[in-house]
Amino acid sequence: MPAAALPPSAPIKTVLEPRQQQPLKTLCEQYAYWSSNGYEVLNNLWGKDAATSGSQCTYVDGYSSQNGVQLRSTWTWNGGPNNVKSYIYAGRQVTKGLKIASIKSMPTALNWDYSTENVRANVAYDVFTATDPNHANSGGDYELMIWLARLGNVYPIGQSTGQVTVAGRTWDLWVGYNGAMRVYSFVAASPVRQFSADVKDFFNYLVTAQNYPAAQQNLIVFQVGTEAFTGGPATFSVSKFTASVN
Repeated sequence: MPAAALPPSAPIKTVLEPRQQQPLKTLCEQYAYWSSNGYEVLNNLWGKDAATSGSQCTYVDGYSSQNGVQLRSTWTWNGGPNNVKSYIYAGRQVTKGLKIASIKSMPTALNWDYSTENVRANVAYDVFTATDPNHANSGGDYELMIWLARLGNVYPIGQSTGQVTVAGRTWDLWVGYNGAMRVYSFVAASPVRQFSADVKDFFNYLVTAQNYPAAQQNLIVFQVGTEAFTGGPATFSVSKFTASVN
């Protein structure tokens, strides 16, 4: 009598643990820098000395023609609650001597997230302009900020002048001075995690409503990032940042 056939054994399953994404570049020094394809990223810890403790590292995760720059920045800052510790940013490299009045459009798109909102920080575009086309990129004659998030009890420079509508959204416009630099901050009422707009629309508004001298002002920087005050550990993540100047 033939032996009974044995039931087939169950296939062995191999489970692979997901790999941690390896960044293109790790930036942990105070002004560690990366650039490629017309974009740049700076681990800009300009105010770290105001902290009693803390640190921050920024990781450039990738670049593509469709999504621009992808990055993460992980930080913890303690002490000096009203002092900005850092403004890590991704920026579009710009051509010197380009007058705001001669720019037709400044389209940009940004997708971002924070691992926690229990921090004191913002998420904001920062655009400097100056009469001198060779002005240092740490400031200008004018500063345009677009606050997509205000996390914790932090506020822009100056005073609120009321609500305005620009680029299809309502913003609280703050106006003030940082030293001699005139600062305009458009603040969203609640976090805008997916943002797409033409930044030139904000300059057009300032020309009409604030007598901004677009014909004399050169574009110095076109950046977006997060100003960190206190809190953490927290991770700011950008899955998409694109920008261009036409």
